Amino acid sequence: MVLAHVKRERDALLVALSAAKEEVPPANIQIDATSATARNLRVGDGNDENNGSMGISMGTHESESIIGCDGNGSSMGTLMGAHENEIIKDYANAQYFGMVKIGNPPQEFQVIFDTGSSNLWVPKVGCTHCGNPFFGGKSKYNHEKSGSYTEDGGDFNIMYGSGSVSGYFSADDIEVADDIIISGQRFAEVQDAGGLGLAYALGKFDGILGLGFTSISVDGTPTVFENAIAQGAVNKPIFSFYLGDNAPGELTFGGYDSDKFEGDLTYVKLNAATYWQIALDSVKAGSYDSEPSNDEPLTAIVDSGTSLMVGPKAEITKLALAVGATPNIMGEYTVDCKTLDHLPDIVFAIDGKDYTIAAKDAVIQASGICLFAFIGMDFPPGGPKWILGDVFMRQYYTVFNYEEQTIGFAKSKK
Repeated sequence: MVLAHVKRERDALLVALSAAKEEVPPANIQIDATSATARNLRVGDGNDENNGSMGISMGTHESESIIGCDGNGSSMGTLMGAHENEIIKDYANAQYFGMVKIGNPPQEFQVIFDTGSSNLWVPKVGCTHCGNPFFGGKSKYNHEKSGSYTEDGGDFNIMYGSGSVSGYFSADDIEVADDIIISGQRFAEVQDAGGLGLAYALGKFDGILGLGFTSISVDGTPTVFENAIAQGAVNKPIFSFYLGDNAPGELTFGGYDSDKFEGDLTYVKLNAATYWQIALDSVKAGSYDSEPSNDEPLTAIVDSGTSLMVGPKAEITKLALAVGATPNIMGEYTVDCKTLDHLPDIVFAIDGKDYTIAAKDAVIQASGICLFAFIGMDFPPGGPKWILGDVFMRQYYTVFNYEEQTIGFAKSKK
């Protein structure tokens, strides 16, 4: 099942790139979702320049005290009396998902909390290609049963590798982490999810809750988290991920949980507030060494919605060779599971600090096969070079500061 999911993700990424627009944005312009579409399960809406995208994540809720922080890492004290934690469920290290409630009385949905997109969408009652009664059944929103629903009617349309996902915008109250309520949030009711194919039909999630910036949101729709900040629903403009390793994880709104990481957080400034995009100093493993050039800086998106690591095709080929991975007929790379303890670490240098992924943590193991969890993808000019997906985020607790436009990293506790 894991290998099948990974193959679908790889294929969707390849088709997504071929469907991207040919226009190349200047290097100093924020990149829209149609020009940086090499993510799992999505490309941007070809009819709108500020386009959405999507990924994979979800959970339930816990009531815990959370330690807050500002963009420079100073303590903001313990957040009291609120349920800011969302438990993130882990399906075979390939899908992470959690709960969101919509409407009054609340209707519950399992969603991917995705830092690589910016819209919230769920399937509506009567949605086609939205699961079936025998497997992959989906919870569906019924606005007629919500007393807080407001009609919008604007078109929502995203083009995916195998087709479109379409619907219309509505507005309703949203609840995350059990008591964070956002009033009148604009979101999409999806009428046809056929463009997601089997990845959605067999997936554990109903919809997507994007945690990127409004600059890449379909129709410029303000994000759930941006509205949470504006409405004072969170103490600080921060959310934080702790991804489990074949175990539940945690998403914290309004601060971070210091019990989930070792040492201090190190903050890095974004170089684009579209996706959560940062600059890399280098990527190294054994004899492999990739560094930025004057013409081509190394950039990366930190993306909770992509289960694998993504890099340029030529670089992934060299990296795979350096760690002893060999290609198979599916275009993926595998390693001998017996050699994992002897393979070189993969090191990402970010703002002068090394972030190491051990070889054993850079594979997905299933049925005695160790699949190298890096895939090759060439983005259009101006797009990022790398995606640091769940493979990276499982190793490093990650704090996203919306206001300061920074990301904080610290080694996750196991």
